[in-house]
Amino acid sequence: MASTTRRLAAILAADVAGYSRLMGADEVGTAQALREHRSAADPLIAQYGGRVVKTTGDGLLIEFASVVGAVECALALLRLATEGNAGTPAERRMEWRIGVHIGDVLIEGEDILGDGVNIAARLEGIAEPGGICISDDAFRQVRGKVEAEFADLGEQSLKNIARPLRVYSVGSSLPARQPIIPRVALPLPDKPSMAVLPFQNMTGDPQQEYFVDGVVEEITTAISRLPWLFVIARNSSFTYKGGAVDVKQVARELGVRYVLEGSVRKAGNRVRITGQLIDTATGAHIWAEHFDGALDDIFALQDQVAGGVAGAIEPKLRSAEIERAIRKPTDSLDAYDLYLRALAEFRKWTPEGWAEAIDLLRRALAIDSGYAPAAGLFAWCRLLQLTNRGMSGGSEEDVAEGVRFARRAIEPGKEDPDSLWMGGWTILTLGRDRATGLSAIEHALRLNPNSALAWCFFGWAQSFHNLLAPAVDALERAMRLSPLDPLRWVFYGGLAHAHFAAGRYEKAIEWADRALHTQPRMPAVVAIKAAACAHLGRADDAGACVRRFCELRPRATIGSVRAHFGTAVSADFLAAWADGLSKAGLPEE
Repeated sequence: MASTTRRLAAILAADVAGYSRLMGADEVGTAQALREHRSAADPLIAQYGGRVVKTTGDGLLIEFASVVGAVECALALLRLATEGNAGTPAERRMEWRIGVHIGDVLIEGEDILGDGVNIAARLEGIAEPGGICISDDAFRQVRGKVEAEFADLGEQSLKNIARPLRVYSVGSSLPARQPIIPRVALPLPDKPSMAVLPFQNMTGDPQQEYFVDGVVEEITTAISRLPWLFVIARNSSFTYKGGAVDVKQVARELGVRYVLEGSVRKAGNRVRITGQLIDTATGAHIWAEHFDGALDDIFALQDQVAGGVAGAIEPKLRSAEIERAIRKPTDSLDAYDLYLRALAEFRKWTPEGWAEAIDLLRRALAIDSGYAPAAGLFAWCRLLQLTNRGMSGGSEEDVAEGVRFARRAIEPGKEDPDSLWMGGWTILTLGRDRATGLSAIEHALRLNPNSALAWCFFGWAQSFHNLLAPAVDALERAMRLSPLDPLRWVFYGGLAHAHFAAGRYEKAIEWADRALHTQPRMPAVVAIKAAACAHLGRADDAGACVRRFCELRPRATIGSVRAHFGTAVSADFLAAWADGLSKAGLPEE
């Protein structure tokens, strides 16, 4: 008989609304659609730290260490379902209903049981199709930590639950007594500001979503390079993908005046890109245009959209400036298509996605060895792979290959900002060459002062060398450029490192907690928190963090930490970190 223990856990229960009706109408098609939805959901669940406990027909039961991770995963699952339902008639759409609770559970082998599970299941039962209901206990943990709107549904009597439970909906799909916690409106910057929203996929083929997203990314990047314009990062803009959009609400939440939206059609070798620029202060459409051309002309079409937007916002802009800001990345459409497919895989943020992206990028670079964006993304994927394995899981050949492609991405004449910061960060960390890596990141920021991730890793680089003020300034700038970024835990982790380097251990712990609430699988941040707690004499907290660190990095030692970071961080930073980890109980070797 399996032993039974207890632990606190966040539980997500989900099922498909109207599943019996869907099966009755089309058994084979519904079963296939469910398999596709689940296959697409698995990487998201892993990304947010979830463990699928069991599947039951159309249902899922998932356990999380963090209720923040559970709610953010629930929101991501709904966005994913919306994308999967694109072009599907309303009566055939597959929509999740989700309940989330945090409570004590019984552990029996791989299964979890008890009231905590029952409550999550009952919350799922009262959620509307495409909706999420969470308990009061869960709400208290996520309030202020999840970028979403919550609404108080009051006390609800749930089947077979002894006492009424206060319930909250997440999002705006349910009627509520009292809406609370809207996203905070951000002030406008001191220069023209805009966000480029995801374009509609009008190709008639959901499989072309990667192509449409890639087109939007290129347009966003081109516009971002204009130094007189403040442009929200793609990661935040794309949080609105798949839903109905109120541009005035988007403008308030992102702190911008202008919003660009549009669509992409693709039929055979012909492409049409349509764009419209809205002044959200007045609601006026200040520019609208469509651009038709052959697929071979895709880069020129993207340039025309970017130039039209820039010209509408700043009539005095000379055409030469936009031409300098936009550069054709490759002459090969095959290489470009492989790169876009790799981007889609990379953004799954899973080891499997990174591995698939590397395979696609290797093929792209075999076609065009000088394709800097592909080389830069290859380098960053390799760095993420090695970091995920704890460096010791990678061979010297893997490290050397990552650094080699990183250096290719930053070669003289390669003026792509994303390639430069990806290559620079890889060279700084994997290649242990701080001067070259930092120089590449700084060059990326000169070319594109609106790159949130370039500012983020510039901040990390400064924190590694005890430079608090520039580190905090850079990381705060990154958060303002991408206030809804799904990778915001990287920003928070950088601030934890910066404050630790400055000896501000309480602030380091505060930012580490914010990062770990969003992404619990961050070994370096867990280790920073362990060392900070130890320096403050909080032995129990420090010991708990070290145990968690060793779960994430089996056989970790102070020696392995030193070897992992080497000369990428300053000697003073590493000494303070190692001393704290030693006090926290991490073995030397």
